[in-house]
Amino acid sequence: MGTGGERVAELRKARGLTQVALARRAGVSSSLLSKIEVGDRTLTPANAAAIARALRVSLGALYGEVEVAEDQSVLLAALRTAVRRYDIPDQAPVPDPAQLRVEVDRAVTLTGQADLAGLLRMLPGLLTRATTYAHAAASPQGWTLLVDVYGAVYALAGWNRWMDLVEVAPLRQAWAAGQQPNSLLTALATRDRAGTFLLCGDFDGGLTVVDRAIVAAETELAGPERAFAAGVLHLRGMTLAGRRGDRAEAERHIHAAWTAAEAFPRDLEAHSQLFGPANTAAHVLATEGDLGRPREVVRLAEELAGNDTGLPPTRLVDVHTDTARARLDLGDRDGAQASLVTAFTVAPQKAKVRPMIREVLRVLISLHRRSNPQLVQLVQLARQAGLAG
Repeated sequence: MGTGGERVAELRKARGLTQVALARRAGVSSSLLSKIEVGDRTLTPANAAAIARALRVSLGALYGEVEVAEDQSVLLAALRTAVRRYDIPDQAPVPDPAQLRVEVDRAVTLTGQADLAGLLRMLPGLLTRATTYAHAAASPQGWTLLVDVYGAVYALAGWNRWMDLVEVAPLRQAWAAGQQPNSLLTALATRDRAGTFLLCGDFDGGLTVVDRAIVAAETELAGPERAFAAGVLHLRGMTLAGRRGDRAEAERHIHAAWTAAEAFPRDLEAHSQLFGPANTAAHVLATEGDLGRPREVVRLAEELAGNDTGLPPTRLVDVHTDTARARLDLGDRDGAQASLVTAFTVAPQKAKVRPMIREVLRVLISLHRRSNPQLVQLVQLARQAGLAG
């Protein structure tokens, strides 16, 4: 699985395009495109989306789907089958709801821990059982359990860039949420649907989905549920706006998210979604990076490091990834490398498949090779990420 910058060069050459021609189509400078391809600059999410559109490929195709081992491919096929059979209950006995709740809680825990292998082992059977129970019980409890399972499916698919599931899982999640109906679950499912737009590089469409959902949540919900739903959606909105490079829109969502977070002294988890002051700070940090403010990223990272945030590994690995990118942009290679080491320590399975980690590694190795220092630790990280040493 090549990195984004390498894939850009491969796809460009396969289409017979020069760097100048592709740069013109994508709206980036040819010098920047050249630096991205040779490993002097990281491929940022915003540039990746623009280049993917210019190449007429999906953002997932540009980054490349994460490959799975032969034994895991059987599990992935079973998961796709379970998603496809969303309206066909299994012929097995209806599961016990108490045991099913335990299993769903375990899946939520694995999601927070970014245990990709554990989730893939668990989700095909769990989704089948949750689907069977939801149809048999036809109760709010049953549909809620199914919504939570689809949230885990979406997270796993997004991390691995299994774009067919990225597209379908949120739709199934929204369908299950609508069987009750439940305005909170609908809002949280819409957050994942907006994530599909994010992963596909359609930032404008994602922002439209978010704004509509915020209006609905603020109209239909009250109290802590209203703050939680709106806050989660504003987090998604700031990310989309940051990727689009729209500072005014990002600031709007940042301000609204901080306002919503005032309702929660510490972060609260509900239906595998996390919201509160720490997760808001983590999202602001990422958005500042997308808006080209690396010094602000480092400042916010130092603030988070000095506080007992309680953020799960799946969020902490993103913080360290964004910090690595920011430190690299500031010319602090040692700091970038240290952040990458921490990311792999916190959540090694997610770190291995994160496109930005692979990009920062690629650029660090390219830069270090020219000055010829010891590359032992960088090579070890590259091997963990599946890159050539």
